Amino acid sequence: MTSSVRRRGGRKSLGQHFLVDRRIVSRIIDAAALTKDDTVVEIGPGRGVLTRKLVQLAGRVAAVELDAELCEGLPERLGFPDNLECVNADARDVDIPALARRPSAVAPAAYTVIGNLPYYAANPIVRRVLESDPPPSLALFMVQKEVADSMAAQPGKMGLLSVATQCYARARQVCSVPPNAFRPAPKVRSAVVRLDLLESPVVDRERRDGFFRVVRAGFSAPRKQIHNSLCQGLAAPPRVCEAALEKAGIDGRRRPATLGMEEWAALAEVWRELQPEAQVRAS
Repeated sequence: MTSSVRRRGGRKSLGQHFLVDRRIVSRIIDAAALTKDDTVVEIGPGRGVLTRKLVQLAGRVAAVELDAELCEGLPERLGFPDNLECVNADARDVDIPALARRPSAVAPAAYTVIGNLPYYAANPIVRRVLESDPPPSLALFMVQKEVADSMAAQPGKMGLLSVATQCYARARQVCSVPPNAFRPAPKVRSAVVRLDLLESPVVDRERRDGFFRVVRAGFSAPRKQIHNSLCQGLAAPPRVCEAALEKAGIDGRRRPATLGMEEWAALAEVWRELQPEAQVRAS
């Protein structure tokens, strides 16, 4: 969901809905706990209901808006605050750390990302933020409720998105947001999720591809036991998957949703060590 709309209406092609409930704005602001030392990258400022508060509290705000007309009109709408920069760009492509860098700085200092995200683009935007180098210290996103549920899920209810999020951050929901908090109202509920970025991701950058290969394989058949889904997803012989699970200390009869982050990391590391053997046995 993005708060961006053109004038009084919305651009359906951009999935635009205005956040108009100031109580939700207050919940977001409270969760961000901003000071004048903070730099904020805001995604989807739209008419600036949230932006107005951000420029009052933060030292600098870089607002990324896909709608060119809204982007051009935002400074005037807010009274031309001198700590606001508006950038007409797609958040799925923009260099977020570069936006966070203060004009006189060589490298970006700590920064916060806050976004009211379009449903169709939420996952790639979140991934881009989490994988930024350097990443923000904190991110607050408005997303579809079921997406927020998955991002913050604990073992027993975890899915691929849960692991992909929690590889980089601690996630918790700030509040649920009803459809009538927006104009026009969407057909589904939303939620604000807070992501506190880890000092070090669960998996090192150079091993990330292998980690997610194992995780995607594990969730390739989420209703099956992890032993079966792993074999299916990795196209590996059962005895090799059994050996990997046993070495990682995981009962192969468990469902993928029950594994925690440390277990996924252990399994991926074991699989990396067993890869030459797996390739020989599969041949």
